[in-house]
Amino acid sequence: MTKAALRKLYKEKRLLLTSSEINRFNDLILIHFQHLDIPFIYYLHTYLAIEESKEVPTDQVISYLEFRNPDMKVIIPKADFESRQLTHFLLEYNTRFQANEFNIPEPVDGIVVTVDKLDMVLVPLLAFDEKGYRVGYGKGFYDRFLAQCRKDTLMVGLSYFEAVDSISDTHEFDLPLTHCVTPHRIYEFG
Repeated sequence: MTKAALRKLYKEKRLLLTSSEINRFNDLILIHFQHLDIPFIYYLHTYLAIEESKEVPTDQVISYLEFRNPDMKVIIPKADFESRQLTHFLLEYNTRFQANEFNIPEPVDGIVVTVDKLDMVLVPLLAFDEKGYRVGYGKGFYDRFLAQCRKDTLMVGLSYFEAVDSISDTHEFDLPLTHCVTPHRIYEFG
């Protein structure tokens, strides 16, 4: 299937999930995530889930990683829709958030962190395939951002659904995830 067809299909599939399914899936994703063989994480970059879109929330995963990696720093993106670039801010106890035009919570300001520091990125997605290629929301923010990350940065997707066989219109600039965690298993790519 094409990215556009998968984007439409998986937005609809997510919206059909019940609260009880989502709660169960979130618990299962966390259990599987805890079995990932990962090094110490100093800098974790994460999206903040859009609740009404039923995105996989990252709070439980962040809490687990903070427990496992004392003094880990959490980094949150802010989108510039003119340049289609992300700026990355350190999450602090006093970080103020504001929803952008797509209702994505973003830091208003703060300490900017450079991409070269990131050890792991929790990558938002709608669908992914058996090779680790993902379908996002179609704006290209994460494609540009992930291309700037270090070669050893872990790029981990969280999904309520299993991989599709393949995405028919991936191109040379698409970067695969290193892992994707679902309620049923861990996928490792590369």
